[in-house]
Amino acid sequence: MNTKEHTEMKIRGSADVSYLGRTVDEMIWEFMEENGIPGLALAIVQAPYIPRVVGYGLSDEKQRRLASVNTMWPAGPISQAYAAVAAMQLYEAGKLDLDAPVSQYVENLPPRWKGITSRQLLRHAAGLADYRQAEGYDSQREWDFAGLAALVGEKKLSFEPGTGVEQSATNFLLLTEVVGRVSGMDYESFVKKHQFERLGLRHTGFTGDLDQYDSEDVSQTGNIHQLFKMDGRFIDPVEQAASYRQDGSPYSVIPSTALRGFGDVWASAQDISFWDIGLAGGVLIEKAENRAQLYGPWKLPDGNSVPANAGWQFYHHRGLMDIKGSVPGFSSFLSRFTHPDELVCVTLMANREGVDFTNLGRRIAGAFGDLLSTNYDDNRLFLLEGQYPVEETLRRLEMGLEKRNIPVFAKFDHGKNALEAGLELRPTTVLVFGSPKVGTGLMQADQSISLELPLRISVWEDESDSTWLAAPRMKRAAAEYGLENHSAVAGMQRLVETLIREAANVYGA
Repeated sequence: MNTKEHTEMKIRGSADVSYLGRTVDEMIWEFMEENGIPGLALAIVQAPYIPRVVGYGLSDEKQRRLASVNTMWPAGPISQAYAAVAAMQLYEAGKLDLDAPVSQYVENLPPRWKGITSRQLLRHAAGLADYRQAEGYDSQREWDFAGLAALVGEKKLSFEPGTGVEQSATNFLLLTEVVGRVSGMDYESFVKKHQFERLGLRHTGFTGDLDQYDSEDVSQTGNIHQLFKMDGRFIDPVEQAASYRQDGSPYSVIPSTALRGFGDVWASAQDISFWDIGLAGGVLIEKAENRAQLYGPWKLPDGNSVPANAGWQFYHHRGLMDIKGSVPGFSSFLSRFTHPDELVCVTLMANREGVDFTNLGRRIAGAFGDLLSTNYDDNRLFLLEGQYPVEETLRRLEMGLEKRNIPVFAKFDHGKNALEAGLELRPTTVLVFGSPKVGTGLMQADQSISLELPLRISVWEDESDSTWLAAPRMKRAAAEYGLENHSAVAGMQRLVETLIREAANVYGA
């Protein structure tokens, strides 16, 4: 089979769902073990199909529930995308002016908020303090808009609205209040009618809807399911995922009102993928130019481009965009390649907080389409596509190191060196850094591992103008010296990955 035939098969269906010699199942299971993830759900879209939906591990460790197609997970910050669609639907209906002051729609706002626009809220460009960080915020109680707004209403704005970017749940709280006032319905009812019901999503709802789904309490029967034998509702049941702290105590479900518009949706991975297909076309937002207002970079007054909007972040390679994040106990991820030749989406949900699926999601996409791969050795390297040019990415990297008081030992600008030698090379720079206290412990075990130290991160620009950040996978490198289980290795890997994520993304790690 020639390369062209192989590529065509991989793009539109193939029994070979592997990437660099490793199956999707292998990549996911290894990732779960490394990150201590009890349960995970994956859905793959090759529009208009959802050819693969699968659960791994346990969605509820104590109840021994399996992660399944029907498991409902907190969508976390993906919830912003539903709120953004709601606002754009009202804009498309001629009911909402995105550039009008929100005080035109919501009365009695704090004085500093009155000139802010819905578009600035969508872009996280309002400068509003995040109520989640405010004294007095309790994620376990029910809130109304006035109560949450009062927590931060007197705080100064971080910047003049429209001149900066800072993610804040308050932006989408205020946006959902606008949606409710303009639509004449409460926010949740509007989203249910115009998104969930329009698409026929049976495994999507808000936190307050979870009691509509019957789950068997298997702790009463020795963790063995029994009811399916007598009641058809419990055959392939719809169950909600659960997450537990290290001491075994459960994470409580956060009321919708405590994270309205920012972390209030629960859904199965398959339903999120179904919703994303509807959004990619004209089912939810009819006009392409209106979708483009949400799902594309925009510019600050100083001319700098912001590769993020409405919670989504944008990259160069084949129109890649993603939205991701955590709520207590859970992590979520949705990415989409928007190239006109092929719409491929990857959805990942897990019952472990603080997990970034960006690198894993890219490798999974590579298994379903050769053109979606990174074109580098993901087995040996931890790779992320960055959102900023090389120079800005390096500045962010150095800021991250400075914040942690980690010294930079060297900075190699290979592009500059090539130019001085009369050669051409796209921007390519390597930062060398580390902590002697940590690295010395490894070298005390085997001095020859000094060849792998100090740590280093490379940043370069490829032929398509994409920026890449990469570092060796420390566990793999240490394994060559028999030190993969040394206590320092996992910490080094976490540090490198965190630095790369912070530098690569508008919204940080």
